[in-house]
Amino acid sequence: MKQILVIGAGPAGMMAAIRAAENGAAVTLLEKMKRPGRKMMITGKGRCNITNAADVPEIIRNIHGNGAFLNSSMRAFDNQDVMEFFRQQGVPVKVERGNRVFPVSDKAQDVVDAMVHRLHELGVRIELEMPVADILLQEGRVAGVRTKSGAHYKADAVILAVGGASYPGTGSTGDGYEMSKKLGHTVVPLRPSLVPLETEEEWVKDVQGLSLRNVRATLLAGGEKVQEMFGEMMFTHFGVTGPIILSMSRRAAKCLAEGKFVELELNLKPALTPEKLDARIQRDFEQHIRKSLKNGLLDLLPHKLIEPVLDCAYLDPEKPVHQVTAEERHRLAETLQHLTLTITKTRPLAEAIVTAGGVSVREINPKTMESKLVPGLYFAGEVVDVDAYTGGYNLQAAFSMGNAAGCWSVWNDD
Repeated sequence: MKQILVIGAGPAGMMAAIRAAENGAAVTLLEKMKRPGRKMMITGKGRCNITNAADVPEIIRNIHGNGAFLNSSMRAFDNQDVMEFFRQQGVPVKVERGNRVFPVSDKAQDVVDAMVHRLHELGVRIELEMPVADILLQEGRVAGVRTKSGAHYKADAVILAVGGASYPGTGSTGDGYEMSKKLGHTVVPLRPSLVPLETEEEWVKDVQGLSLRNVRATLLAGGEKVQEMFGEMMFTHFGVTGPIILSMSRRAAKCLAEGKFVELELNLKPALTPEKLDARIQRDFEQHIRKSLKNGLLDLLPHKLIEPVLDCAYLDPEKPVHQVTAEERHRLAETLQHLTLTITKTRPLAEAIVTAGGVSVREINPKTMESKLVPGLYFAGEVVDVDAYTGGYNLQAAFSMGNAAGCWSVWNDD
């Protein structure tokens, strides 16, 4: 019977352990935290966005960091397989806006409990509070691991699924990168992905907490458009966050790292042409002709946002509406559709939902997840240089890689 060691009890590690045990291996799962699935507990705002119900090509398109690497593993264990797996474990799922898949209960705890229950059913030995220091080799191939307490575990194969370097409080502290480097693997430089952005403009503090639903955001680097998204965002005391901001943050981080001047241009009225917006403003002005500018825009903008917009348009908020010139009105319309923020940096990697970068996919077999450098070493999850947009894609990637690593660690006879 093959002895398989899995390091890390996150989504990729637990799935890998389950698959290896289902294929007849004796499996030990080593986890540094006091309980499994700590990071899963906070995904989807505590609801756990398990996967996405789009077709596989669409999912891969949304895995913007090396999505093509997952072609084999995801077709072997796709989103339908993930949903069926959880249904079989007694966790029915539902599909929401944007094809996001959640447990019907809206509880991440149910997802984690289901995986832990399956591990126990299969007789997987789970060792908690057992951080690993080194992966051990014998004659060039994996032989086991040494823990930080000095304990040695022998194994025919080791699956490294310790996560990335974001949300360190959940156990993702970057340990896997150092272990991989010691074994000769290349680690692509780490960057935050799915992380809020900080801005130079101070006025964002005055509107913190304000959410905008139907906004078109354009990311500019050196004055050139690099990405555009439509959807929901929110202002914070340091800058901006929300679904579309998080999804653009990877590109923003890359451009900032390259030393480029990065801006975020917001179209607050994307459904209107400039002509229709001007006509709308004129109608509002006619209706509020006796009011000041700041009170004449209450039908057009959230109250908190009126003065910052007027300030960016160089307009006096106390100016009577009937005194606004055509040129000033056009300036207002231009600002509403091109409200620009200067991005100074991302929030720290520790605050990112996902880590971009990691063990190079060029050194991993995409079908089996086995190292091309060290026989018997397998990778799964965020430790690999794969990352995606928000929407269930990152967990799907973790489950697919975990499935491949778990199965092939047993099937391979190298």
